[in-house]
Amino acid sequence: MAEHGRLLDAVKGQPRAVWVTAFAAVIAFMGIGLVDPILKSIGEGLDATPEQVTLLFSSYIFVQVFAMLVTGVFSARFGAKRTVLTGLGLIVVFAALSGTSTSIGELVGLRAFWGAGNAFFIATALAVIVGAASGGQGPAILLYEAALGLGLSVGPLVGAALGNISWRAPFFGTATLMAVAFVLCLTMLDKDRATGEGRSVLAPIRALRHRGLLTVASSAFFYNFAFFTVLAWTPFVLGWGPTAIGLLFFGWGLLVAISSVVWAPRLAGRLGESRAMLLGLTAFAVLLVVDAYGTTGAVAAVTVLSGACLGLLNTLYTGAAMAVSDSPRPVASAGYNFLRWFGGAAGATLVGHIANWAGNDQAPFLVAGALVAVGAGLLLLGRRTLGTLHVVPVMAPALANAD
Repeated sequence: MAEHGRLLDAVKGQPRAVWVTAFAAVIAFMGIGLVDPILKSIGEGLDATPEQVTLLFSSYIFVQVFAMLVTGVFSARFGAKRTVLTGLGLIVVFAALSGTSTSIGELVGLRAFWGAGNAFFIATALAVIVGAASGGQGPAILLYEAALGLGLSVGPLVGAALGNISWRAPFFGTATLMAVAFVLCLTMLDKDRATGEGRSVLAPIRALRHRGLLTVASSAFFYNFAFFTVLAWTPFVLGWGPTAIGLLFFGWGLLVAISSVVWAPRLAGRLGESRAMLLGLTAFAVLLVVDAYGTTGAVAAVTVLSGACLGLLNTLYTGAAMAVSDSPRPVASAGYNFLRWFGGAAGATLVGHIANWAGNDQAPFLVAGALVAVGAGLLLLGRRTLGTLHVVPVMAPALANAD
């Protein structure tokens, strides 16, 4: 309890820029899970197959991945505030346009531009929060991961509530909320300072030459493949309506948020970060195997429980990526996120095809479990490149100093 109190003390009293950016991050991450409850409705409304509908994740993430290579250059040239506002502006426009789509191809294309906006925002938001936060990197990462978890949990609720009106309504609702975030960031973030700093588009890729960062990012590739398998395919396996799916993923996202903020630092402090990640990956792999062979009730229960593993792993991976490399934080973050989200895009793209090839709707979960094991194996093989570095436990001194 004392440790939990120190955590709360460290999070309290953060500068205005941190809270504004964190709020915008919640809305941005809502866009990932927003379509979950309405995937079936979109398919019915636009006469699309499940494989076509899951492209809503694929186009969004693939474009986000490659756009992240540009965000570092853009941010260095124009400043963090302008980069954040550019991302938010793109999301507002293309979220609204998504609600006007007349075909699945058009919607997939508009989601791609939405992904570009997300890239500009997400890649810069973490650097803004880390740079502005008081108490060091630890509390900043916790706030960022908490925003991710809250966004993932609230997104399905918004999608379910508005999806009962029309599958188009969640897109218009997200555009409205993001417009609010845009105004807040415009009026409350500090003005940019012209640095004139030059940065190569390929700098994030070159950062992956660092063996420690490459180990973490490569493992995260396989982990994120499984992450988006759960996110993109569970609604089709369960076959439930928007409200039930929305509530299910709200519980899932709530566990993501709680475990990322409260449990991850404590587990890493006790076991060390590498062991904590291996434990989280092992538990996630076991849950995915249950997903592959379980009944509908078991799939629903496992989906919610997996949120605890995902929250732990999100924080542990992000902490490692931000500290293991000797590259500047924005560059290391972009390189790590490039591989991490690429895995998510691959998972969302292939999940429907895997089910078709196997002739079994639950087969994608088994493949995802095997890939999580591959991710754990990479961490084991590369543990020497991480050395004795305990990134998330570094939060412990920060939390202790918060008294």
